[in-house]
Amino acid sequence: MPGTGERFERAVSIMARLRAPGGCPWDREQTFDSIKPYTLEETYEVWEAIDNRDWGELPGELGDLLLQVLFYAQMAKEQGTFSIDEVLDRLSKKLIDRHPHVFGDVKADTSSEVLRNWEALKAEEKRKRLQSSEETLPGKKKEHPDSILAGVSSAMPALPEAHKLSSKAARVGFDWPHVQGLFEKLQEEIEELQQELKQFPAPGPQPEGNGIAGAGRQQVPDDLRQRLEEEVGDLFFTLVNIARYLSCDSESALKKANRKFRRRFQWIEQQLHTAGRSAQQSTTKELEDLWQRAKQQERVAW
Repeated sequence: MPGTGERFERAVSIMARLRAPGGCPWDREQTFDSIKPYTLEETYEVWEAIDNRDWGELPGELGDLLLQVLFYAQMAKEQGTFSIDEVLDRLSKKLIDRHPHVFGDVKADTSSEVLRNWEALKAEEKRKRLQSSEETLPGKKKEHPDSILAGVSSAMPALPEAHKLSSKAARVGFDWPHVQGLFEKLQEEIEELQQELKQFPAPGPQPEGNGIAGAGRQQVPDDLRQRLEEEVGDLFFTLVNIARYLSCDSESALKKANRKFRRRFQWIEQQLHTAGRSAQQSTTKELEDLWQRAKQQERVAW
């Protein structure tokens, strides 16, 4: 049986063959920018397989995610910037450098101590990279290497970004001393949103009309819309902090809520279809009654 190294080298060689002259036309046309959306898509498919505890599907999804790494490395090799070898070397070096309590003589007996060491090492690596960048590119705009938030990418989805920002701030003591403070903050943000809603044009916020998306949307002054968006954003940020405080992942929690809503609403549609009707032909009360039945069905099934 081939070993792990041989299996990996085979995957690398297959990727090179697909990109080579006479290989796959689609693979040969791809660029770093065209592949980016697939990387995000594959990441979420890995996430979903884990949430579903689908251990039979997870190896395939992880393979699809690994394919993204091989794709980027092969394109980089073709343009002469780096290869999969450098990716692996840097990964191994980082694992060793970031775990001095395993590969060195640093002491870390708890997860908290490991995280503190990890963050300190990351900050030092960031400082060295920026120093090197400034030496080679003197005119490059300077960042804030000393900020504990410097390592949080603003390109990631908003919920995990909020989680990471607040987590890093919490590690230096910028946090609520107890969860009740977070619920008080949530109520404060709700009241601020309600205060802004007093400026909403009469008759107040209404559901958007049926038909084409956006049809019947109320006209709201831009400055008010921006203030409402800011207050809603503050609400989301507070909820993310509550999830973090409870050791829940906000993105995963919302994904599960989305799946629950999808499951229940599709059950409603199925019941209506059996009765020869559609959701559009039903009243709000009928839909709400069916929603409560859907919830009850799930409780019985569990």
